[in-house]
Amino acid sequence: MKNELIKLAIEAREKAYCPYSNFKVGAAILFEDGKIYTGCNIENASYGATNCAERTAIFNGVSKGNKIIKEMALIGDINGYTYPCGICRQVIAEFAESGDIKIYIVKNENDYIETTLDEILPGSFTKKDLNK
Repeated sequence: MKNELIKLAIEAREKAYCPYSNFKVGAAILFEDGKIYTGCNIENASYGATNCAERTAIFNGVSKGNKIIKEMALIGDINGYTYPCGICRQVIAEFAESGDIKIYIVKNENDYIETTLDEILPGSFTKKDLNK
């Protein structure tokens, strides 16, 4: 599954709409239905209206009825590792069943870091905190 996620994230990156930053990002996310949903960053002249690739992919999966992320891959800069921004990390935490979901931070099909949500967002605030 990891290789397929990586491949699809790379493909999604090429669909990015980024006329202002010229910084392409792609994401591929496996949900509980066993399907992979992809997303790319979509910029806007009003910068606050821009949407990151990770959130685009998550919203794509959620709009199909999913609520649980199983694992994901993300690619931005092909010469360096691009991690999710803070807002995306929070959205990932909302739909991750646990903090140990695999996240692949990709440069290319053969060069990536395998990490987890807990490693990139320790002490996250989640819906469990609202039940206290």
